[in-house]
Amino acid sequence: MDFSSVERDYAKARASYALAMPEHFNFAFDVIDDWARRDDHTAIIAVSRNGETVERLAFSFFSESSNRFANALRAIGIEAGDFACVVVGRVPAWYTVLFGCMKAGVVSMPGTNLLTGHDIAYRVNHSGARAVVVTSEHCAKVDAIRAQCPSLTTFIVVDGAREGWLSLDALLADASPLLDRAAFPKTRSTDMMMAYFTSGTTSMPKMVPRDYGSGLAHAATGLFWMDLRREDTHWSLTDTGWAKAAWGILFPQLLLGTPTVLYNGETAFNADLHLRLIAKLKVTTFCAPPTVFRLFAQQDLEQYDLSSIRRSLSAGEPLNPEVMRVWKDATGTLIADGYGQTETINIVANFPGEDVRYGSMGKPVPGFDVDVVDDDGNRQPEGEVGHIAVRITEPFPNGLFRGYYKGKGALDTAAFRNGWYYTGDTARRDKDGYLWFVGRSDDLISSAGYRISPFEVESALIEHKAVAESAVVGKPDATRGEIVKAYIMLAKGFEPSDELARDIQDFCRNLTAPYKYPREIEFVDALPKTISGKIRRVDLRKAAKDK
Repeated sequence: MDFSSVERDYAKARASYALAMPEHFNFAFDVIDDWARRDDHTAIIAVSRNGETVERLAFSFFSESSNRFANALRAIGIEAGDFACVVVGRVPAWYTVLFGCMKAGVVSMPGTNLLTGHDIAYRVNHSGARAVVVTSEHCAKVDAIRAQCPSLTTFIVVDGAREGWLSLDALLADASPLLDRAAFPKTRSTDMMMAYFTSGTTSMPKMVPRDYGSGLAHAATGLFWMDLRREDTHWSLTDTGWAKAAWGILFPQLLLGTPTVLYNGETAFNADLHLRLIAKLKVTTFCAPPTVFRLFAQQDLEQYDLSSIRRSLSAGEPLNPEVMRVWKDATGTLIADGYGQTETINIVANFPGEDVRYGSMGKPVPGFDVDVVDDDGNRQPEGEVGHIAVRITEPFPNGLFRGYYKGKGALDTAAFRNGWYYTGDTARRDKDGYLWFVGRSDDLISSAGYRISPFEVESALIEHKAVAESAVVGKPDATRGEIVKAYIMLAKGFEPSDELARDIQDFCRNLTAPYKYPREIEFVDALPKTISGKIRRVDLRKAAKDK
C-alpha cells in the first residue's frame, strides 16, 4: 500500500485525510507479503542482549515464517476464530507468531512477560482460548494452571523443547513455506484480529478487541505523529505485551516500510547501552516513555553521538521543561507528546511542523474528531476540564474499538454515549485547540469546590529534588469534602521528616495553584502498581480512607 502522496501538513491533512477502509483486509497478507513481493527490504533490526550482534530481517523472512506458522496451526487443529494467548518477548518469533495467527484467522492475545500464572489463567478463561504460545520462562506458570483452564488444548513453546509442549521451531521446520490464501477464511476489516487486556487500575482487566482494520488505521499514527519514512530507522521502547507495541514496533512502522529496532534488553534499564545503540544503529525516529528520557537527562549526553535522531516522541505523561531542554540540546529535537489508548490508535499528537507546547498532548489527529465534553456530550468551554471523547461518525472512526469483549461475541458498550466514545480520561482545551491532559475521570479530586487533577499535582511534586516518584489521591475530609494526599517515594540521599514534608508542600504551593498542594504527605518505600506500571490509585484511596 502506498501512502507517499498523503498530505502531512497538519491543516491540510485535517481537511483532506480520509482512509478508505476495504471490506476485506489482513495485515499479514496485504502488508507483509506485499512488501516482500514488491520491495523486499529490512523490516526488523534484531539486536542481541549485549548489543553486539545485529541481525537485519527482511519482509520476506516474516512472510515465509508466518506462512509456516499458519500452516502449522491448521495442521494441529487451531482454527479461525480461536483465541491464542501469546507471551513472547522482543524476539523475531513474536512477529512470526502474530502474523501466522493473522493469516490463519486466529485471534492472538499478546501479554507482557510480567504476567503471572493467575494473570494468564484469567485471560485464557475470559476468552476461552484454545492455545498458549510462550517462551520457556513461562512454561511452568502455564503448567501450574492447566487444570484451571479447560478450554486449552494446545501448548507451544517458542524457544527449546519441553515435555507436554509443541516446539515452535519443530512446527515451523515441518510446515510448508507456501500458503494457499484461498484455503483460509477471508478476513473482514471488522473481524477481531487481536485482543489486549487493559491494566485494570480499578477493576479486573478488560478485554479490548482490535479488528483487522485497526492495523491499517495505524497509518495515521505513523504519518502524523511519528512522521515515519521508508528511509528511517525507528526504535520504540515497549514491552510486546502492551498495545504500545502495536503502535511502536508493529503496525505503523511495517505499514510504511520503516525498518524497526527490536532489542530484548535486560529487565534493569541500561541507559548507557541504549544511548550507544542509538548511535550504532543510526536511529532517526525514537520513542520512549517519560521515565527513560528522565534517565537519559541524568547522563553526560555529550559523550554520545545522537546526531542521527530527527524525531523524538513520548507518551503517557508530560515531561518537565528541563528534561526537554537537555534532550533538545543533545539531539536538536523537541520531544513530541502523543495520546491514545489500547482502545484506539494515536488520536491526539504534537505534529511535525507544528509548535510543541510543553505539557500538551497536542491536537486531534486527522481522521478523528476528538474534543473535551461534559457528561451530556456538550463541548466544554475553553480552559474547562471535561472528558476526552471521540465523536462517533458515519462511517465509524477507523482504529476505534467498538466495545469491551464480554465473551461469546458480546460487547460492553457503556463507554459509548451521547454520540461520543468516552475515553475515561479528562483534559482541557486551550484557545488554539491544544489538549492538556488532566487525569483519569475517576481519579479527580473534589476539594472545597475545586476539581483537582492528581496528575497535575504529581507533575509539580516531581520537580522537587527529594521526590523520586509520587501518587496523589483524594482523602475524605469533613470540611472540604476531600483533601489532597500525596504518597511519596524519596530520591537517594533523602530521609523522611516533618521538615522535608513541609518543604515539599511549600515547593508545590509555590509551583502550582495553592489549592492543589498536598495537605497531607506520607512517605513510602514503594507504590502499588499494575503489571503495566500504572499506579493503582484505587488502593491508595482505600488506604487514605481507612486512616
